[in-house]
Amino acid sequence: MTIFEKATREKFRYPSAKGLLTTEQLWELPLTAKSGFSLDDVAKAVNAELKAVDTESFVATEANPAKATLETKLEVVKHVIAVRLAEDQAAKAAAAKKLEKEKLLAVLGRKQDAVLENLTEAELLARINNL
Repeated sequence: MTIFEKATREKFRYPSAKGLLTTEQLWELPLTAKSGFSLDDVAKAVNAELKAVDTESFVATEANPAKATLETKLEVVKHVIAVRLAEDQAAKAAAAKKLEKEKLLAVLGRKQDAVLENLTEAELLARINNL
């Protein structure tokens, strides 16, 4: 069973400043925010819950069943963060390529204009007549 199948079957809810969120709502959150309503904040909250459950007991002989659920919840949030970071990086790379292409096209346009400026009147008339 994948982590997302488990998350949807068990209807995981994640703590946030706006209340409990579904797994699907994680995709809509910003990576970081000042309001306490971001993927980073959700990951910190789930991690804090996991650490609280993971406290060592010298008396308990069985593992707390909530630990496995919290570990899976944290894995879901970490996966969403990793995908979103990769998407942001890809978008930045695409924007940089687009900007460079625009610059190159502008330089090419100026060079082509310079070539046209250097044509003689007869060459210009010949090219006009060929159009």
